[in-house]
Amino acid sequence: MAQRFQTLPGFRDFFPDECAARNHVFETWRKVARRYGFVEYEGPVLEPTALYQRKSGTEIVNQLFCFQDKGERDVSMRPELTPTLARMVAARQRDFRKPLRWFSIGQFFRYEKHQKGRGREFYQFNCDILGEDSVLADAELIALSIDLMRAFGFTAADFRIRVSDRNAWVDFANRHGVAEEAIPDFLQIIDKMERTPEEKVSTQLDGLGLSLARVRDFIASGAEVSAAIREILSDLDSRGVGDFVEVDLGIVRGLAYYTGPVFEIFDHGKGMRAVAGGGRYDQLLQLIGGVPMSACGFAMGDMVITDLIRETPAPRALLETAVREEQSVDVYVVLADPEKRGEAVALAQTLRLAGVRTLTPLTATKVPKQFQAAEQSGARFAIVIGSEYPALTIRDLRDRSERMSRTETILEDLRDA
Repeated sequence: MAQRFQTLPGFRDFFPDECAARNHVFETWRKVARRYGFVEYEGPVLEPTALYQRKSGTEIVNQLFCFQDKGERDVSMRPELTPTLARMVAARQRDFRKPLRWFSIGQFFRYEKHQKGRGREFYQFNCDILGEDSVLADAELIALSIDLMRAFGFTAADFRIRVSDRNAWVDFANRHGVAEEAIPDFLQIIDKMERTPEEKVSTQLDGLGLSLARVRDFIASGAEVSAAIREILSDLDSRGVGDFVEVDLGIVRGLAYYTGPVFEIFDHGKGMRAVAGGGRYDQLLQLIGGVPMSACGFAMGDMVITDLIRETPAPRALLETAVREEQSVDVYVVLADPEKRGEAVALAQTLRLAGVRTLTPLTATKVPKQFQAAEQSGARFAIVIGSEYPALTIRDLRDRSERMSRTETILEDLRDA
């Protein structure tokens, strides 16, 4: 008996429907990023493990798909893109005008528990501004993230941007006597507060000399404790998107390299995790490449956003339309006279060279079955080639109307139909 293989846990097959849905997500990412003047780049899927050990934090390092390659190098499948971006920019930063506005869509790998919205391989949109100190760059990225969600069909009733400031938390820790070396652990506690039992959080904070009540009072203080947040909110109000944003100091982001304002996109009431997130990381290029350069960015994974699209009526309708459009053709060439096989494939080729998505039967098939195939293909038009060739019949498959054409005018007649 032949051995049967299945996908590995946390990995996915993309059959045509799923691939078309993924393409819709990718195309929306690209369209909005380019609207904001960002340009696309890409890095390698495999990197030295030390690149992630340097600054991504223990949580990421513990999730690496890492191994020793045939050259006895310690390497890892990339779990995120920001360290690669920092390495690339540090290597050639003199070649580019600042600020850099770069985005990427790529595949990533994390060895973690497979669950809804999270797999061991996933695709991710990364968007970064490098070489700009002003927090208005952070506001630009937040505005872009809002427009991404709106391009997918979401409204202010569906999601919120939660904005915070890690520097405000560092100042809080310093004022309350938290040791410098304990601040990363303190930020991890805050980052996981919403997902951790209250008793455990209280015990963890007690170990740092802090009370849970004092931390909650600080979270409640909101934008009062951060000039950066206030400037970001003012800018977003000027853009007319302030209603999409709220201050939540409970957001600090888990990765160790963030150094200032941070934000996450959350859906309203569907029990999902953050849809996207990011922030400022002004020290990473210095740490990785020895180049001092300010930077901020955010990422959105394909799994959570696709799940959310499918669970929300308006975005789901846009997705379904995009899937149908991708899987449809424009024209089906119906061969009514088997003797005209050569003429049919020549016509199909002419149409394809003109950018018209075209199908024609590969083997002899009865005409009714060809029309059935045309309907199933999603074609709007059927072009019938019969004994009258070079005269042709164009049938509109939506209203069943017909008009005559000829090979030399077919492209014009299709445009006018």
